Order: sequence, then C-alpha cells, then structure tokens
Amino acid sequence: MPKPGWFVGVLWLAWLVSWLLAAGWTAATRSRGSRIEQLRYRVPTWIGAILLFAPPQFLGPLLHPVYPEPVVLGWGAAAFVLLGLAWTWWARIHLGPLWSGNVAVKEGHSVVRTGPYRLTRHPIYSGLLLALLATAVIRDSWAAFVGWVLIVVALVIKLRQEEKLLLTTLGPAYAQYQAEVPALVPLPRTTMGHEGSRGW
Repeated sequence: MPKPGWFVGVLWLAWLVSWLLAAGWTAATRSRGSRIEQLRYRVPTWIGAILLFAPPQFLGPLLHPVYPEPVVLGWGAAAFVLLGLAWTWWARIHLGPLWSGNVAVKEGHSVVRTGPYRLTRHPIYSGLLLALLATAVIRDSWAAFVGWVLIVVALVIKLRQEEKLLLTTLGPAYAQYQAEVPALVPLPRTTMGHEGSRGW
C-alpha cells in the first residue's frame, strides 16, 4: 500500500508541472513591484520551501518528529493537500490571463468576484497554505512547520504589496472589494454580490 508521503509527492509534482505549463497563459504586464520588493517575499519562500520539502541534515533537532504520525492522520492530511491544490487551480482558472507570479498589474486588469474570488481575495494563497500545512503534517518535523511559517510570512508580505498596487490601480472598486471579502480565510460575512476585483 502506498504511503501518504509518496502520494503527496506525486500531487505536488503534478501541480508544479501543470502550473509551469500554464505560466504562459497571462496578459501583458502593465506595472510591477521592484526587484527589492520581490526579494522580500521570495527569500523567505525559498527558505521555507527547502525546510518543508528538503531540509538539510545539519539542522539536527529540527528534523525530529513533532508527534507520532498515525496512518489515518497521514491520509487525512493528504486529502487536504489535494483539496488545497485543487482550490488553487479553481482560482487560477477564474483569474485567467490576469494571473502573475510576481506582484504586478496586467493590461486590462478588471474587477471580478467569480468562483473562489467571491470567498477570499487571494484564494490561490489560501489553497497553497492549506496544502502546505497538510504537507507539514505529513512530513512531521519541526523544520517542516518552521518552513510553513516562513511561507506564511512571505505570502502575507506579497499579499500586502499586491493590495497596495491594486488599490493604486483600481481605486474605489478594489477598496470596496477589500471591505466586503476577507483576504485569506472565508468568513460568514463574505458578500456574494456583484462583480468585484480580479486579484491574486
């Protein structure tokens, strides 16, 4: 019987390949953040990913397990990895050519609230954080959880940069979207109304 870790590895590989293949499905960039701003979120993302997926052996105690992982817990976490990655693709399809891997505004950037963008302003990040947390549960080491925290910090930094740029570009339309829809975690107060903003 395959182990949860093996199954999750296949899921992440399939997601990464499909995400890279879809990278060309994007509109021309209208404006973007500086390279220094990009480094502010890229560096903790890289370090976090290394700690989560391939921690170096010299970390010693950080490689120790946090808890004894039952098989049932492992497969339950694997299901959440699948859910989180599927959520990112649901969001990517609705975002379409307005997606960017960097902090950027695309040509024709508009406001929309279809699909997961009715629930959170950054559903790709929501799905990634869920999938990464579930992966940390399966990896079961202090290094994995530290890596997850670093990626959370990186995505919050990136999110704030994006929101600043979108507010500057889209003005009141995005401000209203911010007021009505939470950033990462779906809440009962989420408004399901009219067309809103296509963000990341």
